[in-house]
Amino acid sequence: MKIFTNHGLFSRLGCLVAAGCISMCFSATAQAQEVITIKQAVERMLQNNINVKQSALDVATADVNLSQSRAALFPTLNAGASSDLSFGRSLDQTTFQIRNQALSVTNGRLSTGVDLFGGLVKMNQIRQNKILLEAGKSALERTKNDLVLQVVTSYFQVVFNDDLLKASQEQLIVAQQTLARENALMDAGNKTMADISQAKAQVATAELNVTNAQNQLTISYLTLAQLMEMQADNANFKVVAPTIEDINYAQKSYNVNEVFTEALTRYPNIKEAQLNRQAAEVGVKVAKGFQYPTLSLNAGLGSSYSYVFDDDDNQPFSDQINQRFNQFVGLSLQIPIFNGLTAKSNVKRAKIQYQGFINQEQLEKNNLNKVIAQAVADLRAADARYGSTEKTFNAQNDAFMVIEERYNVGLVNSLDYNTARTNRNRAEIDFIQAKYDLLFRSKVIDFYLGKEITF
Repeated sequence: MKIFTNHGLFSRLGCLVAAGCISMCFSATAQAQEVITIKQAVERMLQNNINVKQSALDVATADVNLSQSRAALFPTLNAGASSDLSFGRSLDQTTFQIRNQALSVTNGRLSTGVDLFGGLVKMNQIRQNKILLEAGKSALERTKNDLVLQVVTSYFQVVFNDDLLKASQEQLIVAQQTLARENALMDAGNKTMADISQAKAQVATAELNVTNAQNQLTISYLTLAQLMEMQADNANFKVVAPTIEDINYAQKSYNVNEVFTEALTRYPNIKEAQLNRQAAEVGVKVAKGFQYPTLSLNAGLGSSYSYVFDDDDNQPFSDQINQRFNQFVGLSLQIPIFNGLTAKSNVKRAKIQYQGFINQEQLEKNNLNKVIAQAVADLRAADARYGSTEKTFNAQNDAFMVIEERYNVGLVNSLDYNTARTNRNRAEIDFIQAKYDLLFRSKVIDFYLGKEITF
């Protein structure tokens, strides 16, 4: 935003020189800075943020759980061996006679088993884990979305504070020029010390505004850098401000029901709530499955070798292995009759959990509806405020230019001049804030619609 003045040729040259010096210093600093767009800021946050990485690990864990539940359908296969050394009376595995000698017995076995029926517990666990994996992915997207909105908010705050600083610096230049002019007029006998004191107060106020604006800009840059997980020593960057075309082309009218219906199909908070409800529903079937009998098929083979110390009649190893080789196959049926009401209690807990996720899903929908309705209302208000602040700024600017011309020829006192300038400056700040607020509100609704935020 530029402040229009009419202080004569000398004042205009002073303004251009001062503004040029600031611009040159700013340009020199900017050359050493990295320029980051809002899209790049979001991408950098998504790449570096620890919460995003942690959510990605949760998704990886859910994927492992799904793979493990699928593998549980396959038969088990286990091998084992044992070796015992006994002293005193023991059974000779070769002759099946009782011996009173030191005896070493080694056994080896290979067994397998598979569940033929188990209340469909394993099948339902696979279904549940598949849903939970998708829920984990939605939770990851929810984490990203929450952080994206924080980055966008911080980015717009930087842009606003940057414009505010520029406006404050230009106002300081004008205040300094006014003080110089008052001093010159006082030397000519046309001004009093009261006029000089008032001009100095305006300079001091302008300097304070510059300091405050600089501090706000520094803090907003720091906040944005922290969201991008940038170290303070390396946080030397500059953001790209939206153009007036971006603001003019921003969509300013939305239908609440249309936005809500569209957001329901893509908003990750809703997807996550729906998937958690579906997983809990399958969880009830898993709990019920443990109330059914379990039928398993088991098979195996094994052999053994024994050695009697201080006995020359020990059979060779291969002969014993062949002679004692055995196989087995069988069915195992387990019927739950009473286990301390564990199965029934688990079913009740699963049903309660399912009902809780139904409520959570509805709560997420209600919250989304409220948020979108508020966002649409905020956009409508921001559009109206943008139009009114633009008119107010133009009117205050025109009034200030008229008063400035009259002030330059001595027809307006310094109090009226400073009042007009303060009103114009205030209107300019309100206009700066309104234009960025309008674009921000529009981008927020685009965010809920799943659109990429860029300009």
